[in-house]
Amino acid sequence: MTVNTELLLDKLYNLRGSDSDILKEMDRQKTKAEQTRDRTTEEKAKLQNDIANLKQQREELEDQGEKFKEVLQDIHREDYATVLDRLRIDFDPKNLLEKLEKNLPRTIETVERDTKKAEDELVKVEDEMNTAITTIEEIGIRKDAALANQEKLNEYFELALEGHINITRDSITDLLQDFGFNEAEQRETAKILMFPEDALFAYDAKVKAKDKAGKSISEVIQEAKTMSPEPDERKEENTPIYSFENESSKENAAYQETDNKIKAIETLKDCGIDYLDFTSEEMDQLIANFDEQTVRDNIELMKSKNINLDIFIHRVSMLYDQELRRKVELLLSIGKETLDLYLNPSVFTKYTSNQLERVISVIAANGLDPKEVPLIAY
Repeated sequence: MTVNTELLLDKLYNLRGSDSDILKEMDRQKTKAEQTRDRTTEEKAKLQNDIANLKQQREELEDQGEKFKEVLQDIHREDYATVLDRLRIDFDPKNLLEKLEKNLPRTIETVERDTKKAEDELVKVEDEMNTAITTIEEIGIRKDAALANQEKLNEYFELALEGHINITRDSITDLLQDFGFNEAEQRETAKILMFPEDALFAYDAKVKAKDKAGKSISEVIQEAKTMSPEPDERKEENTPIYSFENESSKENAAYQETDNKIKAIETLKDCGIDYLDFTSEEMDQLIANFDEQTVRDNIELMKSKNINLDIFIHRVSMLYDQELRRKVELLLSIGKETLDLYLNPSVFTKYTSNQLERVISVIAANGLDPKEVPLIAY
C-alpha cells in the first residue's frame, strides 16, 4: 500500500481531539510570540528611556560646554597666582580651555553615535514586537479556522461511524487539503470514510478498547495463570471417587482453555498484534479454534504482502483459516492489488477457497474480467 492506513488513522484521530498536533503547534507558536511581544515591549521602553537620556546629555554637553568656554576665556591665571600657588591648586584656565575645545566635540560625537545605535536597535525591536503582535493575531484567526475544520472532520467521522455519511469525495479531499494532507493521504482517507466497514470501524473499536484497558498483557497472563486451576489439584479427601473424577475432568478442560488463551495472547503479541483489539467473543472464538502454526502463518502471509494487520480485526476467523493463503493467491493471480484485498477483507470470510474459485470462474464465463470487477461486488 502506498499509504499506511493505520498510521493515517493515527494522524486523523490526533487531529480530531484537543491534543491535536496542529492545535498544539499553534499554541506553542502563540506562546513563543507572546513571550517575544512581552520581551520586546520591555526592551522598547528601556531603549526609549536611554535615547531620551542620551539626547538630554547631548544638549547639556553643548550648552554647558559653551558656558564653560566663556568662563575660562575670562579667567587669567596670573590674576590668581598668589592664591593658587600658596594653596597649591593646579588650575590653568588656558590648559583647561584647550582640553575642553579638543575633547568636547569628540564626546558629543560619541553621544550622538550611541544615540544613533540605540535608535537603530529601537527600530529592530519595534519590528520584532510588531511581527509578534501580528503573529498572535494571525494564529488566533488560524486557530478559529482549524477548530472549524476539526469540527467538520469530527462530523464526517461521526457520520461514517454511524453508517450515514453522504459527503462527496471532493468535500473530504478539500478539507484534508486544509490540514496539509498530500493527495495519496486524501484519497485513502476518502476511502476510509466512504467505506468505514473496511478499516474505520475496526480502528475506532481499537481506540475505545485501549481507552478502557487498564491492564498490560503480562498482567492479564499472570492473572490467568493465578486464577486457573493447577493440573495436580485434588478434591478434599472425603469427596466421593465419582465426584472427584467428574471435577478432575472439568479442571483439566478449564486448564486447557486457559492454556490456549495464554498461548493465543502470547502468539498475537509475538506477531505484533494487541489482543485487546478483539472483543471477548472474538477471543473466545480464536481460543476455541486456536492453532498456533496456522495463526503465525496467516499473520506472516499478510506481512509478506505488506497488508496492515488490522485486517484481522473483527474478522478473527481469518487468523485460523487454513485456506487463507489459497484465497490470497487466487485473488492476486487474477490481478487484484494488495490494497484491494485490504479494503475488502469480507471476501475472505464469505467464501471457502473452492467457492471463491467458482465465483471467479462464473465472472470469467460471463465475459467479464475478474480483475476489473470490484471485490466489493464479489
